[in-house]
Amino acid sequence: MSRSFPMPQAFVSPDRIRSLFTEAMSQMYRAEVPQYGTLIELVADVNAGCLEKDPDLRDRLARAGELERIDVERHGAIRLGTADELFTIRRLFAVMGMQPVGYYDLSVAGVPVHSTSFRPIDEAALNVNPFRVFTSLLRLELIEDEGLRGEAEAILAKRRIYTPRAVTLIERHEQNGGLTKAEAMEFVAEALETFRWHGEATVSADTYKRLHDAHRLIADVVSFKGPHINHLTPRTLDIDAVQARMPERGITPKAVIEGPPRRHCDILLRQTSFKALEEMIAFSGDDGAMQGTHTARFGEIEQRGVALTAKGRTLYDQLLASVRGEVQVGDGGAKAGAYDDELAARFKALPDSWDELRRENLAFFRYSATPAGIAAAAGSTLPGDPEALIASGYLTFTPIVYEDFLPVSAAGIFQSNLGTDQQQNYATRSNRDAFEAALGATVQDELALYAERQAASLDSALEALGLVGLPLKTVA
Repeated sequence: MSRSFPMPQAFVSPDRIRSLFTEAMSQMYRAEVPQYGTLIELVADVNAGCLEKDPDLRDRLARAGELERIDVERHGAIRLGTADELFTIRRLFAVMGMQPVGYYDLSVAGVPVHSTSFRPIDEAALNVNPFRVFTSLLRLELIEDEGLRGEAEAILAKRRIYTPRAVTLIERHEQNGGLTKAEAMEFVAEALETFRWHGEATVSADTYKRLHDAHRLIADVVSFKGPHINHLTPRTLDIDAVQARMPERGITPKAVIEGPPRRHCDILLRQTSFKALEEMIAFSGDDGAMQGTHTARFGEIEQRGVALTAKGRTLYDQLLASVRGEVQVGDGGAKAGAYDDELAARFKALPDSWDELRRENLAFFRYSATPAGIAAAAGSTLPGDPEALIASGYLTFTPIVYEDFLPVSAAGIFQSNLGTDQQQNYATRSNRDAFEAALGATVQDELALYAERQAASLDSALEALGLVGLPLKTVA
């Protein structure tokens, strides 16, 4: 008598789990922060208008496979307190196909954290859902008061920010190589609990005040049972239009858009936000709960442009530093106007055409063979030089979108939404080794990832044109 065995259940793809989690996170945050829903509606209206007015933009996004991702694109941000919390969040995000990319030292801007971005790295996965989470680890060693530092360490050591079931499902994913549909749905629900807002502080009002006086961000990390998601950011195609129209929806934006100025060819990342909410919380204490307020969660919007090469990034950093070193960045209208004007003037030194950015090796591009090129390759010998192929219309290029973050912009958003321009002088104390030790992994180099994508696309395009074996790996 033969025996039948049940077939193993198929695993859900990490891309699918990431999409499910993004949608669940968005629904939760919309319920917790009603203005987030208003912001999403405004961004959707602006994006629809941009695509209708600019068919070339629509075509470019479609050719790059990026059109469908715009409406689902989000990035979140969390702040963790311990090395163990960071180690486990890496494992949690791995279930969703997200890896740590880049190291950001925000202490140089007066914010006592260092960070990485968890995101997918494969081009196909990015186009399905490029969900990113900017994840910061509190640097307790930067708290000068030794007593307060020890107290913060003791408070954080007691908390458990992941549900037991979430940890079990992470371990199951690691052991089995995936999760079934039922397990994936349960994982999303359990993982979401880590990011949920809790209105009850785990510390007394007095402890909160002392942490707050050291730095508002320290109080935000240490005083609660978990790292509530503090913003969930949609991507717009015109951040200036969103900035101008936010007051129409009852939202007051910060005065200065962080990052580069408005340009014909968008570069890197531009960000704006509305002020953090002042939310009621209950402090713990021997005499029962005591009411107070806390500000941490806010609304943010971003516009993404082309990823810059090391050469382009050096020029960008120099231009930005020259403006910020001479023109005060403030929330007053006059100051904001002067800063924006000077920023635009200085950035004229960085080319504002796709072809110039490409030819001067300032930005990364994805190459593809054109139908004309493929047809020509079938009947003749093509030139073996990328520039000649582009001039002949046989090879084309589209900008590779910047998937990462900018430390100066992140610090500017943090400071603005903490309700202060507080700038402790932590000096330059970058400690990537300690961060990676806590993470349990090496963070990936974002520039290397962009370079690999560019080189792979060029190789693929040349192969489609029958130009196999030519030593053309990069464009000079």
